[in-house]
Formats: sequence, structure tokens, C-alpha cells
Amino acid sequence: MVIHDLIGIGFGPSNIALAIALDEKRRDGRRVDAMFIEKQAGFAWHKDMMLDQAHMQISFMKDLATLRNPTSRFTFINYLHEKKRLQDFINLKTFFPSRHEFNDYLGWAASQFEDACVYGEEVFEVLPEKEGHGGEVSLLRVRSRDGAGHVTERLARNLVVSIGGMPNIPDGFRALRNDPRVFHSSSYLRDMARLPDAARIAIVGAGQSAAEIFMDLQGRPHAPHVDLIMRARSIRPSDDSPFVNEVFNVEFTDYIYSQPEDERAALIDEFGHTNYAVADLDLIQQIFKMFYEQKVRGEERMRFLRRHEIRGVHAAADGIHLTLHDQNTGHENTLRYDAVVLATGYGREQHKALLTPLAPYLGDFSVDRHYRVGSTPDFHPAIFLQGACESSHGLSDTLLSVTSVRTGEIGNALLKAIPAGAPVAATAVNAANSPRHERQAVQA
Repeated sequence: MVIHDLIGIGFGPSNIALAIALDEKRRDGRRVDAMFIEKQAGFAWHKDMMLDQAHMQISFMKDLATLRNPTSRFTFINYLHEKKRLQDFINLKTFFPSRHEFNDYLGWAASQFEDACVYGEEVFEVLPEKEGHGGEVSLLRVRSRDGAGHVTERLARNLVVSIGGMPNIPDGFRALRNDPRVFHSSSYLRDMARLPDAARIAIVGAGQSAAEIFMDLQGRPHAPHVDLIMRARSIRPSDDSPFVNEVFNVEFTDYIYSQPEDERAALIDEFGHTNYAVADLDLIQQIFKMFYEQKVRGEERMRFLRRHEIRGVHAAADGIHLTLHDQNTGHENTLRYDAVVLATGYGREQHKALLTPLAPYLGDFSVDRHYRVGSTPDFHPAIFLQGACESSHGLSDTLLSVTSVRTGEIGNALLKAIPAGAPVAATAVNAANSPRHERQAVQA
């Protein structure tokens, strides 16, 4: 059975950046046997939010490698060079490529690690492997299932969990999770395509995704009626001014981690307007211009229901009925929609459910400065978290801002955790021959 030095759960930008960092350390003679497991059938990054006019809100220089190693062959600049578009991109005079182009960059990087990534398998359980009866935990058994239900088990000395955010569904909509007329922005393009005749659409949210979807719908040929619903008084612009943007600098991670818990929370709250419930200023101006042009034409196809709170949600044969409370007037009314898009953000706690079998060893899942989860003395594998440490490491943790540097730090910590001369076997385990099998496994 293979005993990997590291298994990574997920192969999005964070774990691709980690694969790059480990690859560059291997060139320095420090080899790590890493295997990544991705539930999607192939690389895809927010594929259902690849809107035609969407662009990045973060500089291309905060890519998978530049801030850690500007000479890396995996920089966005080198990607452009290899694609023979570098001079044309320079002539665009922008730091913000389209989301389509950045997705292509990420896919280009991911394609260079296909031998280290298994696609189409979802990790559903991580179990402790003990030495002898009642002994110390020395390895982790990682169990994954493919689309046909076949289970594969792999052993790892260490683990990195990078599974992204889980769509946040407001309480009032949770009973409708299986209703195809109500869906999260993360699946917008796919689910919207299933409702081609939707004539009345509500978008719930106040951030970038809500604003992008609003503009996407207003440009569709069948011209649906769309309401943008939010509790806020206005769409607020994200603050990307230079001094405020320093909270995304690498050294700010050291600062915020060094603060007591209450001070960390206060800092995250103070600078939350850089990332949460805000939109790009150019996009806000486009929306305002669209509303102005509607007034000129005497139309009201696109509406902005600001200061509205959703008090009731009811699914019926003719649509989804939302009871809205106007906080300005105190009035309530119920409106019918053919589709409701929830642009309501993400939660970052799902790693705890995945690692439940290890909970007796991991305490409260707090992490050290290098993103390693604290554990009991009898638990030896190192477990690292990517994108789930905002409360301890700051607002940049869920963004691309420090990804390349963070993965370098995790790589260094990982090398310290791997015992010198650790043996690596040559074949993968077939779960059907394991005492914990469910069905015959595919081979890794």
C-alpha cells in the first residue's frame, strides 16, 4: 500500500499553489510524495460564475507563485509568455485580467500536475491509523468515493484540507434546498440554464456576486423582470485603497495572528468592508447607469429593493413567494418569483465535519501560525488547513492574496514533519481488500 507523505483534499488554487511550492522544493533536493484528490471530474474554478464581463478584483501579481518566488515558471506572467499573449496583455494596461483568463491560467498550472491529482473522487472520511492495539496515531486513512460509488483508500503521513467554502443558505430557504427554483450563486449558470422560461427572478444579497448576476440578467435577450433584494440601504463599494489594502499584505498575517482573540475579531470587523457585502466600484457605476437609462425609457424591469427584509418564504406550483418587509415604510407585501438566486456567501466550517473521526485528537481545531491544527501528543500526522483560518490569520486567508506565500510556509512546516528516510511503497490500496471496504475500489 502506498504511504504518501501528503494527501491534499481538493485541487483548487490553494492546493495547486502548494503543489507548485513542493515541486520547487523538490528541485532543491527536498522531495515530498504528494497526492491530491479532487471531487470534480476535471479542473474547474467557480465555473458557474464565469460571466462574460466579470474580471478579477485582485492583481494578477497575487497569483500562484509570484509573491513567494517571482522567478517561478508558474507565474501569471510566464503563463502569458507561454501563451504568446504577454505583449498584448501589457497593452491592456490593467492589473485585473478577466475571470475567464485567470481560470485558464489556473487550469494551465493544474494540468502540469495531473500525475499527482486524482479527479472525480470525493473524500468522505479520514480515519486514524494506530500502531498496535490502542497505540499512537501514526498515519491517516483517507477514504474517497467516485461517481460510480467505488471506494478507494489511501494512507498518508500528513494531510492538507483545502475544500473551499460551503454555500451559505439563509434559514428561511433551507427547507427549499431541493427546489430547483431556489439556488445559490455558486451554481448560477448551471441552474439558471434549467429555467429558460423564468420571467421573474429575485437575487438575494448585497455583494459582488449579487451585483454581477444582476447585470448578467439585465443583458439577457429574453429580458426577465429582476429584483435585487437586500437589507442594506445601498450597494457599498469595496475599499481597495492602498493603505487599507495593506491588511492583505503577507506581514499583516503575522500581526493579526499575534493579537489576542478579541483584537483579531475587531480587526476583521473593522476591515470587513474590503471583502464582504461590497462590490467593485466600476460595477456599481454600471448598475446606477442602467437604472438611470431605465428612468429615461420609463421602464421598471430591473428593480432595487433596498432596505427590504425577507420575512417569509413559500413554495407553490406557480413559483416561490417571498414576503418582504420594507424597513423604510414598515409595509409588507408578498411577491411571486420563478427563480430565486441566493448570493449569500459561504461558510468555512465543513472541514470539521470531514475530520469528525479525528476530533478526539484535534481539540477545537485551532491552528498554529503555519496553519497546522493542534493535536494531542499521541497524534503524529500533521493536518494543515487552507482557506479556513480567517479568524486567526485574517481576511486574506480565503482570498488569493497570500496563497503563494502560505503554501511556502506549509511546505516548510511539512518538511519538518516528515521523518527522514520515510519509506514509500509502490501500489495503492484496494478498499475491497481492506477491513473497512464498502465496495471494490478503483486503483489510484
